Amino acid sequence: MTFRYGVDHLNLGIVNGVADGCIKAELCQQALDKINASRQNVEIMARSDKAVYGINTGFGPLCDTQISPQETHLLQKNLLITHAVGVGEPIAKAISKLMLITKVHALSQGFSGIRLKVVERMLSFIELDLIPVVPEQGSVGASGDLAPLSHLFLPLIGEGEFWQSDRIVAATELLNKHGLEPLDLHAKEGLALINGTQFILSHAITALSKMGYLLDLADMTGAMSIEGTQGSSSPFRKELHQVRAFAGNIEVATRIRAFLKGSQNVESHTDCERVQDPYSLRCMPQVHGASRNAYNHLLELAEIEMNSVTDNPIVISSEEAISGGNFHGQPLAMVLDYVSIAASELGNISDRRCYLMLEGLHGLPRLLTASGGLNSGMMIPQYTTAALVTENKSLCFPPSADSVPTSMGQEDHVSMGSISGRKLNQILGNLEKILAIELMYAAQAIEFRRPNTCSELIEKNFSVIRAKVKKLEEDRLLKPDIDAMIALVKSQAFTVDFEGPRVYKELEGA
Repeated sequence: MTFRYGVDHLNLGIVNGVADGCIKAELCQQALDKINASRQNVEIMARSDKAVYGINTGFGPLCDTQISPQETHLLQKNLLITHAVGVGEPIAKAISKLMLITKVHALSQGFSGIRLKVVERMLSFIELDLIPVVPEQGSVGASGDLAPLSHLFLPLIGEGEFWQSDRIVAATELLNKHGLEPLDLHAKEGLALINGTQFILSHAITALSKMGYLLDLADMTGAMSIEGTQGSSSPFRKELHQVRAFAGNIEVATRIRAFLKGSQNVESHTDCERVQDPYSLRCMPQVHGASRNAYNHLLELAEIEMNSVTDNPIVISSEEAISGGNFHGQPLAMVLDYVSIAASELGNISDRRCYLMLEGLHGLPRLLTASGGLNSGMMIPQYTTAALVTENKSLCFPPSADSVPTSMGQEDHVSMGSISGRKLNQILGNLEKILAIELMYAAQAIEFRRPNTCSELIEKNFSVIRAKVKKLEEDRLLKPDIDAMIALVKSQAFTVDFEGPRVYKELEGA
């Protein structure tokens, strides 16, 4: 398959496929025509006596200052240099690459007025793995991600830095190595480059790619905990969820029923005296399902944004460029904050299941050890999940609810969506660790249910755990075990779908 920038429709699978090199991407003739036609429109307006924002005027509060054609090149260069004021650690190289890919797609739709030469240089960066270094802090998420995008495109003019493996090197060093001369930016180009939501969007893409697996893993992990506690399967019956038909709830209940099919542990619960399980077990469809609904909302909006033009002004014709607010990050910022809560709640209920397995109920020994007293067993890892859960709660404050005016009041309401995107990925990183510890607990609980067997899929994942982490017979250093479990989660080593492997990063159906 070949993806055509500016023409075809991006989705999560395709954008990750392009980033991973699994899918070829190119500029087709249709995109070339659109880019060139839009550029011709800008050149006509740049020569006009009529003031057109961003083409022959200054920027922000200087929008009423007209710039002569002779000063245009310096103006565009100064725009990148003055806006590259990001601070903090660099974002991951993979996120910078997603920013490049999504920006090329937006510019190739023919509404930005950029020269083909500039877009082709960006494609060269992608093909040669020349990925710019972008600081993580400094964007307020309106007027676009100005600071991050400025850093992303400094190498176009011979400034800034590139990644070289895990090292940071001056852009000039690698440009010289590949025989690439710095570009001289023309009218509108600097503005087209740094106006946009690609920083927010690329963090959303990264979060969606990770969270898709973690949602499935949370269902499987919860099912393994039901095996370990010999919980009831009744709360997952189809009839129950048909009368409250939220899509996420139905999917989770369906998945857990399938995960538990054929389990001797679940069958042993059939005639026992327990009437109800705690909420952390029986309310998984409602809690995990709500998180799925939030995820699907973000997926829908992110796909719209992947195929949108978010710079300013939007070039309509040789006589009209509309100055508006497509660069404002609020459409993604609000849902990123919502999904942060959704991801945090997956960790919250997982921690409760961990605690439940320590209480010594329903045939399990206290602290999941047969020799308590001298041995603390699995007591302390739940302290870690409790700490991570609280850290995630503290990260759930919605940056999109805040706004600090900038640019002398011209930009008087901003989205702060860049912070929303970064925090969601922090929460997901903590969630990986929480689920890893629950999996370790569930495997230990299952040991006390032998010779009962679990369902086929749960037994398969139990074996994955035991290949790295042995049963806890007496106290030992647990840090290596926890690290091994986290590595399994991060590498997506668990089978989390009963119908076969789901696709998280590659193109679905390709």
